[in-house]
Amino acid sequence: MDAIKILWADDEIDLLKPQIFFLEQKGYRVTPVSNGQDALERCQEEVFDIVFLDESMPGLTGLETLSRLKQLRSQIPVVMITKNEEENLMEDAIGSQIADYLIKPVKPQQILLTLKKIIDNKRLVSEKTNSAYQQEFQRLFMSIQSVGNYKEWVEVFKQLTYWELELGKSDQRMKEVFDMQKSEANREFSKFFSKHYIHWMNHPNEEDTPVMSHNLMRKKAFSYITQDKPTVFLLIDNLRYDQWRVIQPMISEMFKQKEDDTFFSILPSATQYSRNAIFAGMTPLEIQQKFPQYWKYDDDEGGKNLFESELLQAQLKANFKDEIKSHYVKILNHESGLDLENNIHNYLHNRFIAIVYNFVDMLSHARTDMEVLKELASDESAFRSITMSWFEHSPLQNTLKKLAEKDINLIITTDHGTTRVNNPSKCQGDKSTSTNIRYKAGKNLQYEERDVFVIRKPEDAKLPQSNISTSYIFAKEDNYLIYQNNYNQFVNMYKNTFQHGGISLEEIIVPFAVFGKK
Repeated sequence: MDAIKILWADDEIDLLKPQIFFLEQKGYRVTPVSNGQDALERCQEEVFDIVFLDESMPGLTGLETLSRLKQLRSQIPVVMITKNEEENLMEDAIGSQIADYLIKPVKPQQILLTLKKIIDNKRLVSEKTNSAYQQEFQRLFMSIQSVGNYKEWVEVFKQLTYWELELGKSDQRMKEVFDMQKSEANREFSKFFSKHYIHWMNHPNEEDTPVMSHNLMRKKAFSYITQDKPTVFLLIDNLRYDQWRVIQPMISEMFKQKEDDTFFSILPSATQYSRNAIFAGMTPLEIQQKFPQYWKYDDDEGGKNLFESELLQAQLKANFKDEIKSHYVKILNHESGLDLENNIHNYLHNRFIAIVYNFVDMLSHARTDMEVLKELASDESAFRSITMSWFEHSPLQNTLKKLAEKDINLIITTDHGTTRVNNPSKCQGDKSTSTNIRYKAGKNLQYEERDVFVIRKPEDAKLPQSNISTSYIFAKEDNYLIYQNNYNQFVNMYKNTFQHGGISLEEIIVPFAVFGKK
């Protein structure tokens, strides 16, 4: 490992030779300077791992040097060393984002402890995390091979997500091993899901059937509608479980969490099907049969989710004897997000407020089309980072802060997740075949059998069919379906992008959380 490089700025630097010698004997590389200006110049010339900064230097003071240093190298940890124990001085320094402070005279062991705490902490945490995952690897492997029901798959997925987030905080040495294990889990999950899906759709009330899109409201959300407080149902479109885990702590700071659960998206795990099913409380086939005016097939012109408000009203009326006064709003862009932030209090006279927030869906689709976003979100870790950054600066967070002041029930969920695709799979269909690259609906479909789950009789899966010979195929694992025409062009366009509509842990198992006033 390369030596840790320390810049030490102190106007009495000559008196610190014993401490510097001690650190050099321990393998650290120390660059001494006697004033703040020299410290800034050295930082422009060289990258240091940490800076020790005397607070009371003549010329540029320690705090002045700290301020300029942070502008120059914002991420570098700085330890302030001072003779002064005044509280306001330390508050100023801590407010300027120092990593630690020491009171003179400093002893070599104090300095060493600080270095271990600041510099070596990340390495030690990384090594401990990698070691813990290595110990957990075999248990997870056995669990993946022996899963017997959907509840066990949920637990496996939660464990995988936990380790994905933990390993993401450390170095990447175990990433390749983890990625292989996650791929194996998706392979086994695809087999399990394909085997049980038709049965689940036809036996929704059996104990071994998970809560799914079309009964999510009835089985989970509606139980939180009460007479004494409004219930806000927030659906963040296309939100993966790992993305939820990185924004959940910020929401938990505002609200008290009542429920932390998951449900299974129906097939296709795509907005047109899963979200319509949520708001209608029906399978896609039932929507098409009972509300044909609201259903559009894949090859129909126009938006496919234009009647969610009407479907929600019908579902509320069917499930409650008394009238449930409700409001539905869809957020499609930043401006409509600001409108929601400004008007959210006006909506709370309703007992049930449904909010569809489309940002994550727009981001994932934009990522396919825009090279800049493809670079920014090159993998799952980067995608999570963008999601967290968006949330931190979004009108949605400000809206939730306003809601946190009120006595409400807050439900946060999604309609489906998304998965990163890497393996192109050739398929063919007639000109009316759907264009989604994780599923196809159409006539005369030809495909690689090993890469897809096939539903030849759509009514068995409660799916509508535009004509009598329509069938469906769903990509499994990280496959994506590409026609032979312009094959190479589309392979390159979609490879390593986030898509949805098929079968993977990330698309199917999605969050359902409930919060209340703290």
